[in-house]
Amino acid sequence: MKHIYVLFAALCITTISNAQNTFKAIIKDSRSGEALAGATALLQGSNNGASADTNGMVTLTNVPNGKQVIMLSFTGYQTRIDTLSFPLANSEPTQIQLMPDDENDELEEVTISATRSSRTIANIPTRVEVIAGEELDEKGNMKPGDIRMLLAESTGIQTQQISATSANATIRIQGLDGRYTQMIRDGLPLYSGFSGGLGLLQIAPLDLKQVEVIKGSSSTLYGGGAIAGLVNLVSKTPTENRQINFLLNGTSARGLDASMFYGQKFGKIGTTIYAAYNHGNPYDPADVGLTAIPRFNRFTLNPKIWMYFNNRTTLNVGINATVENRLGGDVEYIKGNGSAIHSYFERNKTNRYSSQLQLDHVLNKKEKLTFKNSVSYFDRNISLPDYRFSGEQISSYSEATYSGNSANSDWVAGINFLTDRFDEDIQSDFPLRNYSFTTIGGFVQNTLDITEKVTLESGIRADHHNEYGFFFLPRVSALWKINEHFTTRLGGGLGYKAPTVFTEDAERIQFRNVLPIDVNSTRAERSYGANYDINYRTTLFNEHVSFSINQLFFYTRISNPILLTATANGSFAYLQPTGSLNTKGMETNIKLTYNYFKLFIGYTFADVDQRNGSINTSYPLVSRHRLNNVLMYEVEDKWKIGIEAYYFSPQRLNDGAMGKAYWTTGLMAEKLWERFSIFINFENLTDTRQTRFDTIYTGIITNPTFRDIYAPLDGFVINGGVKFKL
Repeated sequence: MKHIYVLFAALCITTISNAQNTFKAIIKDSRSGEALAGATALLQGSNNGASADTNGMVTLTNVPNGKQVIMLSFTGYQTRIDTLSFPLANSEPTQIQLMPDDENDELEEVTISATRSSRTIANIPTRVEVIAGEELDEKGNMKPGDIRMLLAESTGIQTQQISATSANATIRIQGLDGRYTQMIRDGLPLYSGFSGGLGLLQIAPLDLKQVEVIKGSSSTLYGGGAIAGLVNLVSKTPTENRQINFLLNGTSARGLDASMFYGQKFGKIGTTIYAAYNHGNPYDPADVGLTAIPRFNRFTLNPKIWMYFNNRTTLNVGINATVENRLGGDVEYIKGNGSAIHSYFERNKTNRYSSQLQLDHVLNKKEKLTFKNSVSYFDRNISLPDYRFSGEQISSYSEATYSGNSANSDWVAGINFLTDRFDEDIQSDFPLRNYSFTTIGGFVQNTLDITEKVTLESGIRADHHNEYGFFFLPRVSALWKINEHFTTRLGGGLGYKAPTVFTEDAERIQFRNVLPIDVNSTRAERSYGANYDINYRTTLFNEHVSFSINQLFFYTRISNPILLTATANGSFAYLQPTGSLNTKGMETNIKLTYNYFKLFIGYTFADVDQRNGSINTSYPLVSRHRLNNVLMYEVEDKWKIGIEAYYFSPQRLNDGAMGKAYWTTGLMAEKLWERFSIFINFENLTDTRQTRFDTIYTGIITNPTFRDIYAPLDGFVINGGVKFKL
């Protein structure tokens, strides 16, 4: 009997032993193929886990027979879950690739500040587009001296060049004029009115951490002016590790950009310093005798200091100074060969100085007080052979806010005070375009997690303007996380804009003979708008390919917009006939990622019409159809190579004619080392220029009358340079 018991026990031990299995896998990065030492494998529902060795090999023992769920994870990578049947048919180690977090959702953990929230982009009901990280770096290579390229390559945003010879430009969001877009820096309005005319050309991307774009009415957030949208430029902040970046760029059009950024935190003190010099030479690729790129010299200095008094109170103070002399016009005149024939020029001299201050005080773990202030001085002088327009704009912005949060709700409440004054220099007996505005406002905003999948963001603002009265601005947005693949957002709100003479139509004629606005007979421009979008993302082909698509529908209506109208005596007056400006359309954004490749496809449809009584006309200088196509090849920390192609459909011009449809293409490459990189960019490879298929002026070159600029003038340009990180 004893021998029978021993035999039975041995049989049981053998059976139990055979029911335990071993799982082996080699875990690698899906992009680089590098082994992920330290990656973990865990048998779901148990404490049975193991870590990968230096070769990425992980061995999980004592796995029971039957269907088992294995979780594979590594910090900074997407968790992978596999269901396997044990015993396995093959005892060889399984090759497993984990995808970095940014492969599936690059912006999932980006914190947004434009909405006055500290939530990540994935958890904000307001639709926000962010340009950050590698994308910001890549676009900065293409045009290091300003942010035109950075913004214009996004769907729904179009760069509108205003001057044929000085390259002045503005941006249009969803087809609306640039005056309806509010541009702010770190939550402080700095670029509007007279100072907005050259704003895009005087902001470089090297010291930016990210750019946030909200499309549609956003006046509830920061006050009037954000009818078409809001662009928030977020500056870099000091870090424990020293940041020293240098960029040197040259162009085939004989341009030069040299910039430097330094940032570091030293205990209770931190600092950032940005300095740049940008230079352009007169460039006329069409040989028409006029500058497609003017001669200019620009100097920028932006130092900031952070003071960390304790773990609850932080103060940062900064000063920005930008000085520029820009001269466009007849190439011979600019070269010093002026004559009776070669006499046309357009000179812009600008001095921009501003201060920024922000004080943050944490009351407790859930509550915080913030005070912000900026003062801006802008002096601009526009000179032509027989005309001059100049003046000074002084503006200020002060804001105090309280923010608090609970388990499922965030609150922000505050008051702000804004001043904006323009004083024109007396040049003749023509009426001065002076104005002096003050606005005081209060706002409350709440973000509420109704359920785990539904979040509601609502806000109200009340503004009182000294000239245009009282404005009540409600706003609401909702986010619904339908499942792991689908999310959708719906939002809308009201907006307003206090009229000034500083519009694209007036800038285009250098404000010559533009009469001041009669405040007594003019009302503020008011708007309402709504956006709806749905987003789908997934992985395909055993998670080797990530795919996402975002479909946005938008509508904005501006009641009684001001219109610059020619009068019988040759002057121009701003009239406000009964009518509206309406923009409606859609944007489609598709992204595909496979291994080292990323493909972006964007389409914009914008239908903008102007209604004046019973007359309905298409709004000028709007591409009804636009295509954005970008293919990137990236080997992390080694190579970046990209090709792009953009299509613009015909645009109606202010003179009633139709412009031509056109394509532009480009190619960029960057070779990276640990602290050094070399980049080159071939912009507009097809040499698409308006001067190749249309005229840019009528009359004679000594006194040209310029037509609308709707296509590039500089054509094919190569730029390249080096970047250092110390």
